[in-house]
Amino acid sequence: MSDTTTDIRTDSLAFEHTGMVFPDGTEAVRDVSFTVKKGEFVTIVGPSGCGKSTLLKIASGLLEPTSGAVQVDRDRLGYVFQDATLLPWRTVKKNVELLAELHDFPKSERSKLAQEAIDLVGLKGFEEHYPKSLSGGMKMRASLARTLTLKPPVFLFDEPFGAVDEITREHLNDETQQLFQREGFAGLFITHSISEAVFMSTRVLVMSARPGRIVAEYQVPFDYPRDPDLRFDPEFARLSGEISHALRGSHS
Repeated sequence: MSDTTTDIRTDSLAFEHTGMVFPDGTEAVRDVSFTVKKGEFVTIVGPSGCGKSTLLKIASGLLEPTSGAVQVDRDRLGYVFQDATLLPWRTVKKNVELLAELHDFPKSERSKLAQEAIDLVGLKGFEEHYPKSLSGGMKMRASLARTLTLKPPVFLFDEPFGAVDEITREHLNDETQQLFQREGFAGLFITHSISEAVFMSTRVLVMSARPGRIVAEYQVPFDYPRDPDLRFDPEFARLSGEISHALRGSHS
């Protein structure tokens, strides 16, 4: 029996012995417990099918856990999906306004918030463009901007940069960690890239193969802002290697 509540701090997210068994009997997640507080950027890495995205769906309310509890204020929860999910018939500006519109923000306020978010993600000058004319990286920036209009205290990222090329991905990593530093939200990020996890995070969690459990945790010692050249630092390589070793062990 699940116990999903929203009675904790509105700027944090907590999983408490959370489990998920689907109706066909597949156990996706087992006894997962961790907290992401304001000013923390936590990344989960793990084998394909281990339940990483399932945890985000549980946090957002798209799935109800079959055991344990999830505590988060969902009224202003940010969620960036693997796909940019932009509406092709709306301009960048109108796409970015969408969530504020659905939350019944006054027209003038949502226009102001959208423009601020567009400027923040580096899309100034593209307000009247349609999604078909944007690159993959620009589409993801528009998706980020759309969520930023709500100023969410908790941000969920479900492998948002997995479909773009490596150079664009690194640029988006740089920009997202700058947004995190500026906004100070509680961030939970899912990725298959160890380098991305270490570069972005204050903490990295490793999940086992299904049913997914947290089997290792690593504090990331680097201060923000993080220079792109950090990726070539020996300590960065050492930590990435440790996580890679834990990840290989998590498949067994």
